[in-house]
Amino acid sequence: MALSIGAHVDQEDPIGQARERGATLSQIFLGDPQSYKGPVVRYPGGAEALKAAAQDAGVDLYVHAPYPINVASLNNRIRIPGRKLLQQHVTAAAEIGAKGVVVHGGHLGVDEDAAKGFDNWRKCIDGLDLPVPLLIENTAGGDNAMARRLEAIERLWDAVGRASGAENVGFCLDTCHAFAGGLDLATVVDDVRAVTGRIDLVHANDSRDEADSGADRHTNFGSGTIDAEAVAAVIRAAGAPVVCETPGGAPGQAADIARLRELVG
Repeated sequence: MALSIGAHVDQEDPIGQARERGATLSQIFLGDPQSYKGPVVRYPGGAEALKAAAQDAGVDLYVHAPYPINVASLNNRIRIPGRKLLQQHVTAAAEIGAKGVVVHGGHLGVDEDAAKGFDNWRKCIDGLDLPVPLLIENTAGGDNAMARRLEAIERLWDAVGRASGAENVGFCLDTCHAFAGGLDLATVVDDVRAVTGRIDLVHANDSRDEADSGADRHTNFGSGTIDAEAVAAVIRAAGAPVVCETPGGAPGQAADIARLRELVG
């Protein structure tokens, strides 16, 4: 297979950083990933210039939404600003020609009613304008997470499926999150596809922690607890574009990308 692969990079020059890594795609944040502030395009010339440069270079762009977004939350002061911020990032992603926006599935407090969290996802999708696909990512931790265990992903997808615009919602499978979240990497692609019908993007990451640890700590291939061949098997089975969210800057990510290309064949 022709592997479309890249890394999460700084947004100032995602085209140049893709070249440094021998990559064909770049995933970026638009603005501060830890903030509720709206998206900012820092590429010289703005959104139109970035869109044109990416098209000219043959580099696909993906946007990762800020971490504080939790549209499942039962707390109005978290959920409502999160929905607004997510819409802003989806709109900005369309302006730069991104192929999709990745957002975490979110979680509730351990004693809160998960059914309400899943329904909040339905309401969120109902209210969003989605000019580019929204890709919900599985998460590693949390006993009341919306997208950690398969049964939760099934409930989430059932809720999303009842929303207007559900056809524009896809799935991002993170290998570190799956492994640390207690999913079996040997069957996870088939297991997830049986629920969602699709995998649109793979986050290919090794894990610093053991299986089912609930810890979200990425590392480079060969320095963690996941066999790189197991990740390569996920990539082959998913047949989707791949993002390495591993440390080490250009050298570390370039080595990871090269390693995966070699293993996937």
